[in-house]
Amino acid sequence: MIIKILGSGCRKCVALGDNAKAAAATAGREAEIVKVTDFADIASYGVMSTPGLVIDEKLVSSGKVLTTAEIGEILKRL
Repeated sequence: MIIKILGSGCRKCVALGDNAKAAAATAGREAEIVKVTDFADIASYGVMSTPGLVIDEKLVSSGKVLTTAEIGEILKRL
């Protein structure tokens, strides 16, 4: 699975990336975490507020830092 963190690299983006990595590990899923900082690429996902979270090319969240548990619930549905 590929998890993309969309944002400028601010502390919220870093926190979301850390939470996504922890959620994938807890779920026992292999995940590659990719940081997307180019604003044209971010906009191509329809994100107007960062950080954004994309899992396997599906936008699942934008504008907030999801907790590890929240990301874990999303992973269960995918």
